[in-house]
Amino acid sequence: MASGQEIDDSSNKNSSPKKVYKDPDDGRQRFLLELEFVQCLANPTYIHYLAQNRYFEDEAFIGYLKYLQYWQRPEYIKYIMYPHCLYFLELLQNASFRNAMAHPANKELTHRQQFYFWKNYRNNRLKHILPRPLPEPTAAPPSNALPPPLPPSATTMAASSAPVSAPPVPSPMQYGVPSGPPLVKNDPRNAIDRRKRKKDG
Repeated sequence: MASGQEIDDSSNKNSSPKKVYKDPDDGRQRFLLELEFVQCLANPTYIHYLAQNRYFEDEAFIGYLKYLQYWQRPEYIKYIMYPHCLYFLELLQNASFRNAMAHPANKELTHRQQFYFWKNYRNNRLKHILPRPLPEPTAAPPSNALPPPLPPSATTMAASSAPVSAPPVPSPMQYGVPSGPPLVKNDPRNAIDRRKRKKDG
């Protein structure tokens, strides 16, 4: 009968150290494949395809989507060209969104909402960058119950002699149009014709 120490020694001899896999390109190909897959998630049609082919029912695939959230860190986000993919990656962590994307109507709705975001992004952003001041409260008309106003003194007359006007509200479009005279249209009827004309002969 062998002692416990001999059994432990024999088990160590039989189990050789596991070979650690070393990427020949130091993980560059894996990085590029994961980057490409994450950016494909910016396309609602591709997400619909994944849902239709039941990828979202596989627990390993769900785990892979959770693993891919490292792309939201600053050292990786700089490689992303389509930032909507990160938004969809976050939405895909929710089971109800994954199930909803199996329906074509939801795919179309998501695609439309993405289009409207792209269409109105600049204008919406300018609204937040250039906030408009609150409108001045308008004075209520004087009622008959109020006593007549006192005659103005010399100090109030000097202060009120300068006209009071609200500063102009900056328009978000002022940055796109140069100041000065309006742009002149090119009218082909008034322009000098520089083409060679056929000589009457």
